[in-house]
Amino acid sequence: MPLRTETDHLDRIDHRILRVLSADGRISIADLARRVGLSKSPAQVRVRKLQEHGYILGFRAMLNPAKLGLDHVAFAEVKLTDTTEKALSAFNAAVMKVPEIEECHMIAGSFDYLVKVRTADIRSYRQVLGEVISALPHVGATSTHVSMQAVKESGL
Repeated sequence: MPLRTETDHLDRIDHRILRVLSADGRISIADLARRVGLSKSPAQVRVRKLQEHGYILGFRAMLNPAKLGLDHVAFAEVKLTDTTEKALSAFNAAVMKVPEIEECHMIAGSFDYLVKVRTADIRSYRQVLGEVISALPHVGATSTHVSMQAVKESGL
């Protein structure tokens, strides 16, 4: 018997709704309904259910980092000195408090985490790396990769 996944009970209309909302989270319910082939009330009910079941986590504005003076992106490989569950939890909690860290992924490989850091420039990045990231719980070593250009950046 095949394994069931979380998306097994989503139908093609639910998938269309999610695709449209991921491209335009500000679309009106009337326009969304028209785009997915429903009337307004059923579309609204489906969106609410998708939110209640955790498929839609929220809505937010996409900001222009260059306009905000934050167009420097670096990726830091982070190796921890301790990878017990307690150490991982401490690191994870501390990362959540660093505003310059846009993303943090636990990695299976030669290092433990890959951290995406956005700052104004290399000097700012160096300060964040040296004073903040290196001081996070259980950080043993870091290695940096500087992004020269974002070819594709998008959510789901």
